[in-house]
Amino acid sequence: MPTTVFDQFTHRAADVTAQLTTLGIPLTAPAPPPADLNPADPWASSYSVPVDRSTLAWCTAVTMLADHHHTGIDRQVLAADALLRELGVRGLAQLHSDLHHGAPIDYRYTRCPYCTGIGEDPTQPTCGEAGCAPWHEPDGHEHLCPVCHGDDHQPQELAEEHMTELEELLADAIDEREERASLRYRIRARLNRRTVRT
Repeated sequence: MPTTVFDQFTHRAADVTAQLTTLGIPLTAPAPPPADLNPADPWASSYSVPVDRSTLAWCTAVTMLADHHHTGIDRQVLAADALLRELGVRGLAQLHSDLHHGAPIDYRYTRCPYCTGIGEDPTQPTCGEAGCAPWHEPDGHEHLCPVCHGDDHQPQELAEEHMTELEELLADAIDEREERASLRYRIRARLNRRTVRT
């Protein structure tokens, strides 16, 4: 079982590649067939980039798709290939949003599927490992995750602030409803007085 956050990335990739090997699926996606290069066709594909199915991004994409559709990863291999061939690692953010019916994902409250909420790209070395100058770190020089862009997953710390905002919105909505209700009551009362007098 993974012991650190970074061990789980290795475990995720090893688990998926083991399943692919067991199923007899190659670890490199075959190149797409050559397209007729017709300059008038805006949909003509000219992608010749091979997709490495053992990368963390590909393993994350195929796992997300298989979990969402309740299928094995063998049924989602081509979808993960297409996603990474078209959009790269940043396509995981689009996929995450699409799997939630197009809603924007706030990674402060939702754990990033790629970096698991640490905010750094797990495939890149840290500043210490890369030998970056220490004075660059406060300037935003971190090696940010391309999916969540470095948002810290801390829902417990942000929960109190979020609940305060929601309570204020609820109080405003209640006040507005009471104002409308009192206006309706006054209009109804005046109309009733007029009909009684006549």
